[in-house]
Amino acid sequence: MDFTLLRNIIRRFCVGEEDWPDSRTVYIGHKEPPPGAEAYIPQRYPDNRIVSSKYTFWNFVPKNLFEQFRRIANFYFLVIFLVQLIIDTPTSPVTSGLPLFFVITVTAIKQGYEDWLRHKADCSINECPVDMVQQGKVVRTQSHKLRVGDIVVVREDETFPCDLILLSASRQDGTCFVTTTSLDGESSHKTYYAVPDTLAFRTEQEVDSLHAIIECEQPQPDLYKFVGRINIYKDNEEPVARPLGAENLLLRGATLKNTQRIYAVAVYTGMETKMALNYQSKSQKRSAVEKSMNAFLIVYLCILISKAVINTVLKYAWQWSPDRDEPGYNHRTENERQRHVVIRAFTDFLAFMVLFNYIIPVSMYVTVEMQKFLGSYFIMWDEEMFDDELGEGAQVNTSDLNEELGQVEYVFTDKTGTLTENNMEFIECCVDGNVYVPHAICNGQILSAASSIDMIDSSPGGYRREHEDLFFRALCLCHTVQVKEEETVDGIKRGIHQGRPTSFYISSSPDEVALVEGMKRLGYTYLRLKDNFMEILNKDDEIERFQLLHVLNFDSVRRRMSVIVKSSSGEYLLFCKGADSSIFPRVVSGKVEQVKARVEQNAVEGLRTLCVAYRRLSESEYEEVCHQLTDAKLALQDREQKLAQAYDTIERDFVLLGATAVEDRLQEKAADTIESLHKAGMKVWVLTGDKMETAAATCYASKLFRRSTQILELTKKRTEEQSLHDVLFELNRTVLRQRSISGLSVDCIDFGLIIDGATLSAVLKPNPEGAGHGNYREIFLDICRNCSAVLCCRMAPLQKAQIVKLIKASKEHPITLAIGDGANDVSMILEAHVGIGIMGKEGRQAARNSDYAIPKFKHLKKMLLVHGHYYYIRIAELVQYFFYKNVCFIFPQFLYQFFCGFSQQPLYDTAYLTLYNISFTSLPILLYSLVEQHVSMDTLKRDPSLYRDIAKNSLLRWPVFLYWTCLGVFDAVIFFFGAYFLFDNTTFTSNGQLMTTNTQMMFGNWTFGTLVFTVLVFTVTLKLALDTHHWTWINHFVIWGSLLFYVIFSLLWGGIIWPFLNYQRMYYVFMQMLSSGPAWLSIILLITVSLLPDVIKKVLCRAMCPTATERAQGHERLSRGGGAESTPHSSRRSYKGTSRDSSHLHLGAAETLSLRTSDPLPQKLLAHLGGGGRADLCSLSPYMLRLSGAGFAYCAPGPETSV
Repeated sequence: MDFTLLRNIIRRFCVGEEDWPDSRTVYIGHKEPPPGAEAYIPQRYPDNRIVSSKYTFWNFVPKNLFEQFRRIANFYFLVIFLVQLIIDTPTSPVTSGLPLFFVITVTAIKQGYEDWLRHKADCSINECPVDMVQQGKVVRTQSHKLRVGDIVVVREDETFPCDLILLSASRQDGTCFVTTTSLDGESSHKTYYAVPDTLAFRTEQEVDSLHAIIECEQPQPDLYKFVGRINIYKDNEEPVARPLGAENLLLRGATLKNTQRIYAVAVYTGMETKMALNYQSKSQKRSAVEKSMNAFLIVYLCILISKAVINTVLKYAWQWSPDRDEPGYNHRTENERQRHVVIRAFTDFLAFMVLFNYIIPVSMYVTVEMQKFLGSYFIMWDEEMFDDELGEGAQVNTSDLNEELGQVEYVFTDKTGTLTENNMEFIECCVDGNVYVPHAICNGQILSAASSIDMIDSSPGGYRREHEDLFFRALCLCHTVQVKEEETVDGIKRGIHQGRPTSFYISSSPDEVALVEGMKRLGYTYLRLKDNFMEILNKDDEIERFQLLHVLNFDSVRRRMSVIVKSSSGEYLLFCKGADSSIFPRVVSGKVEQVKARVEQNAVEGLRTLCVAYRRLSESEYEEVCHQLTDAKLALQDREQKLAQAYDTIERDFVLLGATAVEDRLQEKAADTIESLHKAGMKVWVLTGDKMETAAATCYASKLFRRSTQILELTKKRTEEQSLHDVLFELNRTVLRQRSISGLSVDCIDFGLIIDGATLSAVLKPNPEGAGHGNYREIFLDICRNCSAVLCCRMAPLQKAQIVKLIKASKEHPITLAIGDGANDVSMILEAHVGIGIMGKEGRQAARNSDYAIPKFKHLKKMLLVHGHYYYIRIAELVQYFFYKNVCFIFPQFLYQFFCGFSQQPLYDTAYLTLYNISFTSLPILLYSLVEQHVSMDTLKRDPSLYRDIAKNSLLRWPVFLYWTCLGVFDAVIFFFGAYFLFDNTTFTSNGQLMTTNTQMMFGNWTFGTLVFTVLVFTVTLKLALDTHHWTWINHFVIWGSLLFYVIFSLLWGGIIWPFLNYQRMYYVFMQMLSSGPAWLSIILLITVSLLPDVIKKVLCRAMCPTATERAQGHERLSRGGGAESTPHSSRRSYKGTSRDSSHLHLGAAETLSLRTSDPLPQKLLAHLGGGGRADLCSLSPYMLRLSGAGFAYCAPGPETSV
């Protein structure tokens, strides 16, 4: 008895997801297989509904509350609020409940609105109309009703509703063209292929008659990988099996182009599509500021607990005497007095916790969130970061890391498309040592593109024409370029020449287009691919046809691609092109040395090189190749490994033909950006897959390496000559010796390191032998720390992420930034603390997976040096200021307990407790954190070294935190005791009220608390005003408006008897306090005394040891205030150097001083500046003297005068 059916059903429905099979079976059109075939097991797959929203109508409240109370500050205030409800506490539950309710409500509204927008987007997608084939007819339905196995009809310019296998297309060859802009950003047209046995289907009836099943892998997010096969049943015959790959899979979100109609079957739907799997949320990154906030919060929580413990202990120590008891106004019942002392002590401890809980700034978190969210718009609105060519500006994918942009220590950048334009231009090719250059100069004339190869050949003598023809044919055939002849493509007119359409090339790889266009300029034109035949026009204007048999696609591991074609004479040819490192080892003949020399020369000049080779196949060899490829392509398990093995077997015994050179120009201002990053104290590493010579030339051009840089090589070539252990220790000794010398000498050698992927793997590989030669990582890191720049070449994408992870995990724990433009950069972008994607030509995967996206590499300079600087300064002040103002707020309450018998009597009124952080002091710091500019943008861009002042979280270190806390304690002591001494002498009035003799104010608890609170609000607000450097009308409005609001609120709160209150203790208190002239004087005096120490500290620090930022602020004030002053002409000197060997310094109206930059520091310059006597280097401190490897510039302070 066959139990297969029962076993499959049990496995499908009764086991967990982890035991599901690795493949799925799709029944096309939901048709059962014919009798005798595999058992039909209907499988349950999700529908085509896309859900990007986080909440539903029913779970929003509980789920959102759960997520918000996972934050420690919110949970803490919830506990405090519940304690106030349960036990008798000195303050009303409103004082904790209202701020908590405000924070929770604001956050919930923000998150609910964002989720509502996601719901709207989901509905618009899920309700899109879709055409599907049912019973031989086209039926229109909604997208979310599609199921796996449905046959779908898609027309030109429509988007694919789910992941589909292409069955047939309106084109005769069964191909269709697709753009995947919404998936990876590539706007080029990609070619996809129908199943060979179904490509002839043209009508719905034919498609509906198909009897087939598809076996494919379970859903996974890799856009470029798909493994499956289709079994087609025909009239009681054995099923025909055909392989399915990524070239047959149409992805959801892609768009059909230049093809009228296709029929396809759904294999992945809804949240199982590759697009949905790629849009899953990334791991949460946390900034250094957030970590500091949490650390400070724990410190303040400890302070809070210690305050509560101290007051509880002192209360019972004070009440130990029999004649001291609870004050009468606490209204303790006899039952409460008879409780066990431990229960009473614990209750009092909780009461003190409630009384002092405002030292924890709950509103700081919502303010920080608003600051990050609103502040991110400044990046998106920055017009200087808008690119006219792309028509796009910078994008912010997450606002949680804004301040991290101001803390970057290591920058890891890709080369191609990031430092360079990824706009390839064919420069030359070399065949057997003969160089061919388009538009070459012959006899003083520039030859046209149509000139024959004979004329363009710039090498002397004649070489075999066979290799020349094979080389040019190879480049015309070994590619995936598409030819377009339409006048308009995507609404853009292209390829129009003299009023009639001409062909143009498109491809996902700019290198391939450059090579095919280069061949066209050299006389060989690729025409088209029709009916699986590739047509080329040779130099004799004859059309040659080659049958395309197999394409061995390019991949980053092999670093080559091949095609197998059959010529019109019946000859089988295998053409291969790829990196020199992947071609040369497989070559058995050809002029290897001549070609290798030319490749190395081109690489040194910064050109991208490819080698071209071929192999003739006999018919038996071709049949063997077909057999290997077919077996590998039909495999469902380990198909990639089997294909790789087949490729490795096929691609060997080559005859070398030649090499090509393509130029990828450096991006605009890339060199200036890298130089600025170096001056800002950042170390820049280039991680690229290119060969060493090409990458090194780009590094020199971009000023990553200077001509004076001493290059250290850690490459496979060197480790073959010496052991890795010896090379590492030799390099380490070199840098350590130089570091010890540089400590004694003014001259310091600049080191640069070059490492390749193979050597990096050996360095990172754990040594099983133990400690002998074990840990190379630390030695490698020590070498890197002493190098100003590092170039990592021949890197695989995973190695890029490993490098970033290695630096992140080093003992310094530096902040890292990764920037790239391609899919191969996504891993390092996700690994780094901050990931930035370039909106480049290699697709949008990097931009989509990044934290920030910018159009060009040059925009990184402003992103870090300006926006990052501002964000960090603002949020650092915000965090410190919040803790400071809460210390000022709650420490007088702590001191007050010593004067009220530790009775938990509040010093402030309930309204003041509630509104202090919500209304009175919230807006000024929020606005400060959005618009403050301590120095101007121009200054930050002009002087990148200012970035060093904020490096390593300098404004949120423990000494700075302690200073702000001590300042808060000092101000609180001034508030409390200053007001206390005003009430020192009191007398009773005739009506029994207590009045102070020196201020003639009514004496009482609420008067005293109101006076302290008034001084507090004015002091903390004016403290922020003193810290503000960039004043606008909105600053004035918010700062002075918040003080005015406090006064008006206090007048209304105490001037009216509010019927909804069960107490009127504040009635007339504020007005009676302000009616006393000495009280006004006392308020002004206390505010002045409180602010004075901070002002004195700043003045002394600026005078004695100013930071670079403070000096820049001084220069800005001088330039603004002294612009109109008349300065003697001779006293204003401008010194400007050139970048050549000799420089001229213009010292006055007619003074010129010649210098040689080879001198370490010209003594005659110092002598001239010192007035002819011996000069002291300290005398140059007010001036800016910049020395570089190639030249220098000297600028005197003050307004510059052109002479």
